[in-house]
Amino acid sequence: MGIWDKLKGEFVDIIEWTDSSTDTMVYRFERHGNEIKYGAKLTVRESQVAVFVDEGQFADVFVPGMYTLETSNMPILSTLKGWKHGFNSPFKSEVYFVNTKRFNDQKWGTMNPIMMRDADFGMVRVRAFGSFSLRVKDAKLFLQEVVGTNWQYTTEEITTQIRNYIVSGFAEAISETQMPVLDLYSKYDDMGKSLTALMSPKIEALGLELIDLMIENVSVPPEVEQAIDTRSKMGAVGNLDNYMKYQAADAMVKGAENPGGVGGVGAQMAAGMMMGQQMGNMMNQQPQQSAPAAGGAPPPMGGTPPPPVPTGPQVHIAVNGQQYGPYTMDQLSQYVKEGRVQADTMVWMEGMASWMPASATEGVKQLFGDSTTPPPAPPLQ
Repeated sequence: MGIWDKLKGEFVDIIEWTDSSTDTMVYRFERHGNEIKYGAKLTVRESQVAVFVDEGQFADVFVPGMYTLETSNMPILSTLKGWKHGFNSPFKSEVYFVNTKRFNDQKWGTMNPIMMRDADFGMVRVRAFGSFSLRVKDAKLFLQEVVGTNWQYTTEEITTQIRNYIVSGFAEAISETQMPVLDLYSKYDDMGKSLTALMSPKIEALGLELIDLMIENVSVPPEVEQAIDTRSKMGAVGNLDNYMKYQAADAMVKGAENPGGVGGVGAQMAAGMMMGQQMGNMMNQQPQQSAPAAGGAPPPMGGTPPPPVPTGPQVHIAVNGQQYGPYTMDQLSQYVKEGRVQADTMVWMEGMASWMPASATEGVKQLFGDSTTPPPAPPLQ
């Protein structure tokens, strides 16, 4: 090998970068101390930008294409080097390849809950997470503000900062919109667009562009979720009074299907008492005619008369741990005949210190007949 061939090997004549990774944003071309040859070939592939830096100063920027490095296509570097009449000798310059493709599926999320004021639940803690995409919009600005002199820069080194921006913006967006928690679940797309518009100025100041910011989930603490579920159940039930009537009727049907079961008798008794109580409440809720004023005329004839005022002792009943009543003695007598109230049924009336079995309660035990009559005499031996 001649001397000229040896010197020629010290010069770089092909400058290019093929990216085999999926997260490299910036790569500085390695020259290993070699100088760039006059007329060297520069190849910039799609989704790349090549930036020349001379002694710390930004020079020419090359978009995708193939170039022969000459004075004509390197005006800034020619000015910095003082090449007024062209050049034909090697030169030194740093070459940074900037990846301008989209970096997709970058994750973000709240490390700690965000406190917000909700119209329905008061102060609640909210967590959120999602994904976003980004790409380099201004190569020079990105090198200047973020990369610096690093020979290689990956998405991992910038996404943490962007995640912090997004979480901070999410808290601000929540407070500005004052959207109830129940509405957040149906507004993910709108919230994502609003958050993108809010974050874009901060991200663009780094030379980057924020794309497809998405909110994938907003969650609340378990106790708030239970409250939401309870409210949904109440909405599904609708009229609570009608629901209770349906439950009572359903219990009666099931009890009739299994009359010999232990739970069947209790279910029938409880359902019957419940329906009787509801019917009594409905009768008590009928409109009453107002009493005439002093010296006025009595109410007109032919109207619906009010129900009779209850007289006598009022009895409360406990069945399967549930309290029913109060009932008049006439009602209680009918329940005894139907078998709904039995001798061991616990009852209570005004003046009693505690609940007692019906068969041991004065005024009630008579409804079960005279238990003092002796049995028939035994037959003669």
